[in-house]
Amino acid sequence: MNRRNFLAASTAVAAVTAAQPVLAAAPAPNANPLLNKWTGPYGGVPPFDRIKVEHFKPAIEQGIAENLREVEAVANNPAPATFENTIAALEDTGRLLSDVTTSYGIWGSTLNTDDFQAVQEEMNPKLAALSDQISSNAKLFARVDAVYNSPDKARLTPEQQRLTWVTWNGFVRSGAKLNDAQKARVAQINQELSGLFTQFSKNLLADEKTYTVLEQGDLGGLSESYVAGAASVAAAKGMPGKWVVANTRSSVDPFLTESTNRGLREKVWKKFVNRGDNGDANDNNAIIRKILKLRVERANLYGYPTHAHYILENRMAKTPERALALMEAVWTPAVARVHEEVRDMQAIADKEGAGITIEPWDYRFYQEKVRKARYDLDSNEVKQYLQLEKLREGMHWAAGQLYGFEFTQVHDVPVAHPDIRVWEVKRAGRHVGLWYFDPYARDIKRSGAWMNAYRTQEKFRGDVTTIVSNNCNFVKVDGGKPVLISWDDAETLFHEFGHALHGLNSDVNYPTLAGTAVARDYVEFPSQLNEHWLSTKEVLSRFALHHETGQPIPDALVAKIKKASTFNQGFATVEYLASALIDMKLHLAGAADIDPDAFERDELNRLGMPKELVMRHRTPQFGHVFSSDGYSAAYYSYLWADTLTADAAEAFVEAGSFYDRPTAKRLHDTIMSRGNTIDPAEQFRAFRGRDVKIGALMRDRGFPVPEGA
Repeated sequence: MNRRNFLAASTAVAAVTAAQPVLAAAPAPNANPLLNKWTGPYGGVPPFDRIKVEHFKPAIEQGIAENLREVEAVANNPAPATFENTIAALEDTGRLLSDVTTSYGIWGSTLNTDDFQAVQEEMNPKLAALSDQISSNAKLFARVDAVYNSPDKARLTPEQQRLTWVTWNGFVRSGAKLNDAQKARVAQINQELSGLFTQFSKNLLADEKTYTVLEQGDLGGLSESYVAGAASVAAAKGMPGKWVVANTRSSVDPFLTESTNRGLREKVWKKFVNRGDNGDANDNNAIIRKILKLRVERANLYGYPTHAHYILENRMAKTPERALALMEAVWTPAVARVHEEVRDMQAIADKEGAGITIEPWDYRFYQEKVRKARYDLDSNEVKQYLQLEKLREGMHWAAGQLYGFEFTQVHDVPVAHPDIRVWEVKRAGRHVGLWYFDPYARDIKRSGAWMNAYRTQEKFRGDVTTIVSNNCNFVKVDGGKPVLISWDDAETLFHEFGHALHGLNSDVNYPTLAGTAVARDYVEFPSQLNEHWLSTKEVLSRFALHHETGQPIPDALVAKIKKASTFNQGFATVEYLASALIDMKLHLAGAADIDPDAFERDELNRLGMPKELVMRHRTPQFGHVFSSDGYSAAYYSYLWADTLTADAAEAFVEAGSFYDRPTAKRLHDTIMSRGNTIDPAEQFRAFRGRDVKIGALMRDRGFPVPEGA
């Protein structure tokens, strides 16, 4: 099985494992569509039109068996270990299982029905066991180790040397050097964790299926587009004439921003921030406690004092201390800004005679009042120009200007749900890949926004093109009306598309090193950088068009948006950093017996967390950290990457335009196309000509800039 699939060192951004095409001669067609080579146009596509839940278990079991046979063949090769017969041979294993787990992962995030959850509960531990069985194979590691330590390694290409190190390092970090008893315990821990991750996600999804029903008199302040979406959700639930606030961020945040009903704001806010924390069957606190204990035990077996030390060693930050130093440098000015923001909001509430003290459910509502008063900027006015489909067109257009991509919608590709659409991506007339777009919320879909890689680019076994997807949770509006989104949601749209562009630009030989398979605190850099193209005049003038008149967003309104760009940075930064700091501190606590709720409360008090807001992701709903190992002890990565992003964006500013061709080409050549073939710090230096500095980040957020930064 390809290392990108099974080793803990893998840091691909997608929650779904990237699939590789089966390139060997295909057997006779199997009645189970998951067990057949992908067929159809564009180098083959997943057979979503024929997959059923009952196909997954037998397909995974067969894929596991085949993967083990392939790995054993590499491990037992009687010839001396070489790059080709060991490292490259491992790249060629697990292709069938990778195809199967691609569809399996997509179902888990977008079509997570009760019957599928039962399959997950049975299969996820088996997949975890496979990873451990491969990484603990002593014969296999001996061959990998021999190649890694061979004097002939110097004759390999730089990319082959990088692949050899990534492979060897992944085995070591997965326990290849442990004794048999230790390996057995690690395998047991990983299987236990797999089951706990599944249960955490199941509980969270259950709480996110809840909702608040509104009556006609509850609609005060809500925009026309929000009311239309809420009515559509209610109708879909069999409640015509009602309106529904779903218990997901994309529904809750605009409600808290717009609703004039303070009591309802409090009710909706409390339901949202208490997901996974209600003391019922869906409560996640006991699961978190178990996860933390298992993680530190595993880290100790690997020889690290904490899970945080284990995770950070393989990231750009290298140590928890360096990550904490960055977070703490930003935390203090951000908290100070929050206190300023609250004073401004309280002044407006007092002037209006509201007779209240600002609480967390008031923050978004009153920050809009401050925004209007200070910048004459109304977010609902901005939203009239932010049509989801027009912005999607704008993303495609900007990608064409930067990277030469052309997007054409196609209709000959099966999809997992009718809401999903597909575009072919070309450059200079040559097929580059496919881009799937799944923009709308549904009860069986996880919340948030993300990117997946369905197939990873490679040139190792032919010129294999990539398949990527972007997934969001916007509320669909009936009657063909355009979906209007907030400026923040538009930035998220461009952010996730940045991950897709990272995959589409990939130009490497080996799939383990392709696309987004880079360090976790680096993978967010290309995506966060892509957010900058939303605010360019070129995009706004062409694609930020009023949903009724078709007129482009006025220059005066754009000027207000830019003038207000540092507005509310205290809230945004503290909300995020609180989650990142709690994540790190939880995983630095070692073997302590942690009560997650008490730990969160006490640590936030010690940090001086303003009482008027909460963590962006409270611990019992922190899917980044507790639905997998993905962002555990690594949620700081967004800030680390944002430091890179702000500095890199200034390169375009210095060049005079975000569409400067030489700068865009340098970005493509040094970063976007390179995957993990080059150390990320070296990639950044190649683009910027120096190491990153924090000054641009602080300027972007309107915070004081340290001397020399």
